[in-house]
Amino acid sequence: MFSNLADSLDKTFRNLRGVGKISEKNISDALKDVRLALLEADVELGVVKNFIANVSIKAQGTDVLKSIKPGEQIVKIFQDELTELLGGDQAPINLNPPGYVLVCGLNGAGKTTTSAKLAKRLKKEGRRPLLVACDLYRPAAIDQLAKLAEQVEVPCYTPEPTEKNLVKVAKDALKWAKSQDGTVVIFDTAGRQELDEALLKELKELNDFLKPGETLLVADSATGQQAVSVAQTFDEKIGITGLILTKLDGDARGGAALSMRAVTGKPIKYIGEGEKMEDLAEFHPNRMADRILGMGDVVTMVEQVADKIDEEQAMKSAKRLQSGQFDFNDFLEQMKMIQNLGPLEGLLGMLPGFSKIKKQLPTGALDDKRIKQMEAIVLSMTKKERSKPIIIKAPRRKRIAAGSGTTLVQVNQLLKQFGQMQKMMKSKGKMKGMMKQLGAMGGGEGGMPDLDALGGGGAGGGKGLGGLSDLLGGGKGKGGPKFPF
Repeated sequence: MFSNLADSLDKTFRNLRGVGKISEKNISDALKDVRLALLEADVELGVVKNFIANVSIKAQGTDVLKSIKPGEQIVKIFQDELTELLGGDQAPINLNPPGYVLVCGLNGAGKTTTSAKLAKRLKKEGRRPLLVACDLYRPAAIDQLAKLAEQVEVPCYTPEPTEKNLVKVAKDALKWAKSQDGTVVIFDTAGRQELDEALLKELKELNDFLKPGETLLVADSATGQQAVSVAQTFDEKIGITGLILTKLDGDARGGAALSMRAVTGKPIKYIGEGEKMEDLAEFHPNRMADRILGMGDVVTMVEQVADKIDEEQAMKSAKRLQSGQFDFNDFLEQMKMIQNLGPLEGLLGMLPGFSKIKKQLPTGALDDKRIKQMEAIVLSMTKKERSKPIIIKAPRRKRIAAGSGTTLVQVNQLLKQFGQMQKMMKSKGKMKGMMKQLGAMGGGEGGMPDLDALGGGGAGGGKGLGGLSDLLGGGKGKGGPKFPF
């Protein structure tokens, strides 16, 4: 998400940070670049004009602080205005009693899946959510919600197949809800391929009957300007209280997120960045602004890692790493942990300066298929082979390659580089350096970690990224273990 916009702004802000004196010309040049970048990211024209005007006024009226470089001050103004454009402060969901949440949107935006994701998230927060199927036009939607509810272990109300009265369904569902001892009731409503008056009238009647604390519009961020038009119409006809943006992991532009908040004045409550039931996150305007400006979002990254990794298992793995007993069983556990975190590019994209790092990586280095291929090779090994990789000679390697659907060359590469990794784990000096660099990510004095150190010492010194390139496959660094695919 926002990767195209972040890339476009990167050069502009690098130039600004080097400015020793604020002038009308460097402000004007920067604003032209930012304006073009926003328009290319599919941000609505009126939103772009207002944003540029606000930044221009504040930048030209700024007193230069002696302790801060002038260019840095301009960047800070952009950061503040972008945060304001995205909503300012994070807006929590209103779940005050009776705790009704009405979910609406067009077909294909992901309403039903998002309703289940929201239920799972609220359940994890200690609430007792209930799901209600209110899509009376698409029979598969009721079955879909019922199955998802079962998956996230949340009670679900499903109406009779012949029922066509939406308000009656809501009344029956509320009676059912009283017997379930729930604290939040989430209503998944019907959508259409396009907006029509019949849909909006039904939703308005349901909204008026329920008077929910939240009427949330689920919008597909990849639809760009169409999503903005949809948001405006839903707000005018029904009165939405907030937005949930889906499919942000598949939209490199992100203009819809910037536009919808500004056009409707309604806050973005949640964002969906994946297909798993866990992939629904609170939207924090300041964090997203930092990501767009290439400053990273380490706080969200840490939250996601902490939420998805088994702490006890991670501690066991860490102890085995430190003791030098790391084998392919541990490696397999590491692969599973990484897969649980979601797409690598999305996770690493939260690191400060990652947009620059990404350009120096080999093509396809962050493809999740690589991890699955490595996992397939390890799963094709016997238990004894995983524990004692040294016994895997030529005949065994051929069997493993055939069983995993890979080539003998790929199996040989993985074994060779795994051996290099084991040597690094047994080297106290290298392990200490690696742990020190990883610790810097947690907010220590080291700031952004030296990624070469993570690779066991790349050829690029402190700046070359050789080690990281080695880890991700195909870099020119020497000494660091490489992923072979």
